[in-house]
Amino acid sequence: MNLIVRPSEITGRVAVPGSKSHTIRAVAAALAAGGESIVHAPLISADTISTLNAAERLGAKVVRGEDCWRITGTGGDFNVIDDKLDMGNSGTGLRILSAIAATGKHPVNFDGDDSLRGRLMKPLLDAMAQLGVKYSAEKCPLTISGPLHGGKVSIEAPSSQFLTALLFALPMAEEDSEITVTLLHEAPYVGITLKWLKMCGIEFEGSSDYMHFVIPGGQRFRPFETVIPADFSTAAFPLVAATIAGKESVEIANLDFDDVQGDKAVFDLMTTLGADIQRSPGHCLVKPAEICGADLDLNATPDALPILAVAGACSSGVTRLLNVPQARLKESDRISCMTCELRKMGAEVEELDDGMVIHGGKLHGAELESYGDHRIAMALAVAALTASTPSVIKDAECAAVTYPGFVEDFHRMGADFELVK
Repeated sequence: MNLIVRPSEITGRVAVPGSKSHTIRAVAAALAAGGESIVHAPLISADTISTLNAAERLGAKVVRGEDCWRITGTGGDFNVIDDKLDMGNSGTGLRILSAIAATGKHPVNFDGDDSLRGRLMKPLLDAMAQLGVKYSAEKCPLTISGPLHGGKVSIEAPSSQFLTALLFALPMAEEDSEITVTLLHEAPYVGITLKWLKMCGIEFEGSSDYMHFVIPGGQRFRPFETVIPADFSTAAFPLVAATIAGKESVEIANLDFDDVQGDKAVFDLMTTLGADIQRSPGHCLVKPAEICGADLDLNATPDALPILAVAGACSSGVTRLLNVPQARLKESDRISCMTCELRKMGAEVEELDDGMVIHGGKLHGAELESYGDHRIAMALAVAALTASTPSVIKDAECAAVTYPGFVEDFHRMGADFELVK
């Protein structure tokens, strides 16, 4: 589906859906646990459903309600699977479940869509190989053969998901383990993982910088009941849209600023640019504002690069998005892709190895590529609201990966969006 976006303004209220990061970790923890876990308000999206389906095939028993999942875990005793586990587009699900599956005795085959087949896996696979795991290829489709033993392991984590995967798997290894991290990007996501380990009764010792961990082996995840918090990565889109294309104020609901999600820092980054944000318990109010460029370090918040690039293009002055090389390792090379698409809209953009330099100004409409990347599709839709002429965003249905209600929610706030085949 293509999305036609005509210049328009938004106002009103939007309730942000649940966190993808938390939901996928909830599925992984419930799969590993013995007994029934209850997940309230999960994000129901393409990535989370791919992960849930894979957990079910590995042996979890799942009862899916409208706003609640009941998941009875395997206690580490996984099903034998002869064909492939299809992880769709979920890099998080692939990395965590491949490590968890490696604690079992049976080979497991993983695959996904074309985008997932291009995603980096080697740092995680190399780390697991240090612990006795064998693998058939460096990217999907691949076969993981355990069991994963404990022991000393070093890992390079240009994506924090590689470290997260080990942290989920090693408590179930027979031996104790010690992890040395030689490189770590997007560290706040590791904080989310550690919160889940603590909730499930997993013991570990870790340094404050997340570069060293000691994990006793022979542990089992404890079942849990929890409510998934709203996704700050998703909240970034109405936040920026309200700032640069707001008619009046926009209320963003369901926000818990006490949650460990690193992407809540996007609200601080937008404040640095001059956004008018009034925070209250559970929500915030965003008013339209004239924003000015600044230097922003996105190492901890790489998923925000596409939408902050749009904010920079609609600001005055120069915005530099820096220290975020891992943005090239996502569903697409987001640095290259956003540079290309914003230039089509008339923006002056310089591509850096680890970021972008964006000269603010006026945008015009264009025919734009989403690259099948949900965050690029949504970011370009927000940019198109401010353009002088209509835009078309190709394959915009990929927004459903994290925000299935994106088009409908923005349409209710006044955005002139039209989906066409």
